[in-house]
Amino acid sequence: MNRYSTLLLLGSLTMATFARADALDGLFDNSIVSSISQALNDAYHPDDGRNNDDNKSYEDDSRARNNDNERRRYEDRQRQLEDRRRQLDEQQRQLDNQRRQLEDDERRLDEDYR
Repeated sequence: MNRYSTLLLLGSLTMATFARADALDGLFDNSIVSSISQALNDAYHPDDGRNNDDNKSYEDDSRARNNDNERRRYEDRQRQLEDRRRQLDEQQRQLDNQRRQLEDDERRLDEDYR
């Protein structure tokens, strides 16, 4: 009886192993394998013609946003430079006024001394 129970136990374990192998084989059906292969292929080769219109419109939108950002940065920088130019012009006017005042003071001093 001991041999019979051992044989029965080994037989059921073997059958369970085969059943699991069949279940795994069913999981790896051709459609699943081809889907996985297609996903990997798409990941490594995204520009194969599919969804080209979507990609183009996204790229166009992205390019337009970049152009808008670049234009804004350019205009901001141009405004900053104009502000700086105005500040320098104002400083130059102040220096010119101070120089004239200094020259007037020097002339008065010379006139007072003579």
